[in-house]
Amino acid sequence: MPDTMTALLLDRPAGPDELSAAMRLGRLPFPEPGHGQVRLRVEACSLNPVDWKVARGGNPAWTWPHVLGLDVAGTVDALGPGVATPAEDGATALRPDLAVGDTVALHHDLRRPGGLAQYVVVDALALAHLPDAVSATDAAALPCAGMTAYHALTRRLRLAAGQTILITAGAGGVGGYAVQIAHHLGARVVATASTDKVRAVRALGADEVIDYRAAGDPDAVAAAARALTPQGRGVDAVLDTLDGASATANLGALAFNGALAFIGGCPDLSAMPGFTISPSIHEVSLGAAYSAGTARDRADLATMLTEMLELVAAGRLDARVAETVPLDAVPAAYAQLARGHQAGKLVCDVAGSAVAAAS
Repeated sequence: MPDTMTALLLDRPAGPDELSAAMRLGRLPFPEPGHGQVRLRVEACSLNPVDWKVARGGNPAWTWPHVLGLDVAGTVDALGPGVATPAEDGATALRPDLAVGDTVALHHDLRRPGGLAQYVVVDALALAHLPDAVSATDAAALPCAGMTAYHALTRRLRLAAGQTILITAGAGGVGGYAVQIAHHLGARVVATASTDKVRAVRALGADEVIDYRAAGDPDAVAAAARALTPQGRGVDAVLDTLDGASATANLGALAFNGALAFIGGCPDLSAMPGFTISPSIHEVSLGAAYSAGTARDRADLATMLTEMLELVAAGRLDARVAETVPLDAVPAAYAQLARGHQAGKLVCDVAGSAVAAAS
């Protein structure tokens, strides 16, 4: 095996407009998998807002230069001890279903070097096999945004057929997947979008779309959502992808015993009189499966991604890939994401870029 590999290196903390100066193509030592780990030959890695947000300040666990990239699809290149065979202490193999040559994907641990490199070492428990009908590009698009939506709807809100859900930013990364998943689950979907994206959000499966610009402030959006329910009782669930102000306002959209999940900011519960609608509130933090969770939680990452990949393979979920970019275009792509209003996912063609960089 080679001693080094091609990677997109982040040399220092930098904001999105500084990444073109702080990132460069370079070489890193070839990584070796440890116990319970797998080395992947990376095919594709999607780009997410969390990447550039964390890059602004770095992470205490990083060493420099660091490699970004949480959503990885590729081919199993090597298995660490204890993955497919019993460990030296006789412990059961963690993932006997994995073998060299398997095509897989995962949501990776942001504390570790990421997927914007030829090879990456990952946690075996979090890996999901790719169905034959799903490309590496589509698979890489799913984990961060898609699994956040899936986790919110199926694990936290426990959305059921016949319920009504309000999803903010229905054309966004998380929102665009959430609208599709909620529709698949049989819920009635009310989503918000800007005027020019109303039609696209309806095409994803929304039954009603509120033009948030026309509605006005977040309180007006919440009132509009409540008005779309029978007798104005309110929605059964809210997935708020925006911020604390929006989440607080959307408490007013909930029906009695309704549930609100948030990813952008916690609602201010003091704005809601106690002992009235009896809401349940859920923080959604997918990556905390690594930092605060256990092996069971990391294995659930694989379960959720497997279920989503099966929906893609069956044509029931659109991976929403908007554009593929080479490694050297990633800094500009992060700046584009930071400007907001990106429709669909940006995915880096890591394998093709690495070959070009080496030639």
